[in-house]
Amino acid sequence: MSKQNIETSGLTLAKGTQLKGDDFFEVKVMENITVAVVCDGVGSALQGAQAARHTTNFLINSLKNRPKSWTMEKSIKHFIENINRVLYLESMAEYDREELVTTLALVVIEGDRLYGANVGDSRIYLHRNIDGDEQLTRLSEDHSMDEEGMENVLMAAMGLEESVSPYYFENNLLSGDKILLCSDGLYNELAEEELSSGMKMGASFLVKKASKLYDDNLPDDTTAIVLEINEVDPRLRLKQSDLIIHESYKVGEVIDGYILLKPLIQNERTWLCEKRGFKYVMKFVPYEAMNDEIMLDLFVKEVWMAKRLKAGFFPKAVIPKNRTHRYYIMSFIEGQTLKEYSAKKSLSVDLSVELACFLLKMSHFLMKYDLVHGDIKPENIILTERKGKLVFKMVDFGSITEAYSNVTRAGTPSYLAPERFKQAPVNEQTEIYAIGVTLYEVLTQKFPFGEIEPFQNPSFEKSIKAPSKLNPKIPAWLESIILRALDTDTDKRYSNYSEMQYEVSNPEKVKPYFDKNISFIERNEMMVYKVGFITMFLLNFVQMFWF
Repeated sequence: MSKQNIETSGLTLAKGTQLKGDDFFEVKVMENITVAVVCDGVGSALQGAQAARHTTNFLINSLKNRPKSWTMEKSIKHFIENINRVLYLESMAEYDREELVTTLALVVIEGDRLYGANVGDSRIYLHRNIDGDEQLTRLSEDHSMDEEGMENVLMAAMGLEESVSPYYFENNLLSGDKILLCSDGLYNELAEEELSSGMKMGASFLVKKASKLYDDNLPDDTTAIVLEINEVDPRLRLKQSDLIIHESYKVGEVIDGYILLKPLIQNERTWLCEKRGFKYVMKFVPYEAMNDEIMLDLFVKEVWMAKRLKAGFFPKAVIPKNRTHRYYIMSFIEGQTLKEYSAKKSLSVDLSVELACFLLKMSHFLMKYDLVHGDIKPENIILTERKGKLVFKMVDFGSITEAYSNVTRAGTPSYLAPERFKQAPVNEQTEIYAIGVTLYEVLTQKFPFGEIEPFQNPSFEKSIKAPSKLNPKIPAWLESIILRALDTDTDKRYSNYSEMQYEVSNPEKVKPYFDKNISFIERNEMMVYKVGFITMFLLNFVQMFWF
């Protein structure tokens, strides 16, 4: 579930006048899952607060890095059992009794599926609107005594015994659903009708409403998390589709009415095809995705991006409704890659300016969705003709990812910004660097720091050779823009697309830009020549006069 599809809120208040209580909570929205945890450290235990914090952090980190081959049920139960055992054994070792004790309420959202578990009396509720009828359902089960007057006595809690049996559940989610996780400090003070109506306002509203009942002097620590599902993630449905994956395809084969004509790339997973007299591009999932869930996830993400991003920068993409194989279809664009075109001759200055505008506008469009391309380079750009004019199309969807995501070295090494080799996230500035490399390459047929091989740790200490030295047709203003985009110092590089686009569109506003490693003489070569000429002329004149 992406950040655009789910809204989260959470708040905890300590009882009485205390500044910190024994409750602890956290919500973590990740690329494919959202995890929320509420722990209520048992007040009778000396280290309840520590147990709550330790349990929350352990479960968040473990679920983030869970083995891909494990089911969610196995993961949740296994990690709960692990942290429970750790709490119990630490208590016995340090205190010789149960002191690291806490309740637990946990939910995980993946696509349109809700997974949850609880231990103790912290609760989980689901609010759903069905045809105008608002329903609040408690999904968790209290582990407490049933006898009147003994309701607060826990029958189970994290760290209370060496083994634990959490209450586990699963449910489907719908758009508009709201999920509440809370400690007993909340539901003991607010009736279910108040919880149901208050969830619309978020966790802070609920907790503060309970606090106001006691003039902000709560009798118990009170915590709430509210998760609101704006839209169920459609990528999970794409992933779960029962589709055929063949190891290889051949010329003339017919897939859902599309006739395969020829493979377009070496791995033979992207094909030129034809249907009813029209040509298309059909891209199949890699065969390895049969047994590699990560690879399957990446392809599903690519398909979703291709379908979602409807703009003139990209070819049109569709997912046929009745497809039998795992693939998607793109419109076929007649032309050649920018790499092929610029290998024959350097791009003209005018066309390079158009390329810069195209890449910056495309990148700005993606940023509206909090996305970046991740692999801007001439191989991924098609140069085609429209109404007698050359235009550009970006044809690769596979690298598009969330801005500021840690994708390590994903992309092509020669186009990666220096900070990407130090595990920096991909962002506007790293994309601007890739645009700078692309412009430098198509204008000079060279790379600014030479071609960088995979797994190489390049040095960016040497100065970039001014592109005008390799191509005298490059004007000074365009050279300054390219050098600034390529600056290894992020404080000097353009910070955003709009800043660079403004200068590309306003050459007269561009100030000279020099590499910090270039000497004064190199920066002011013409001035040095003029000063030298005048100095020599004056010396000769004085010498003639003197003698």
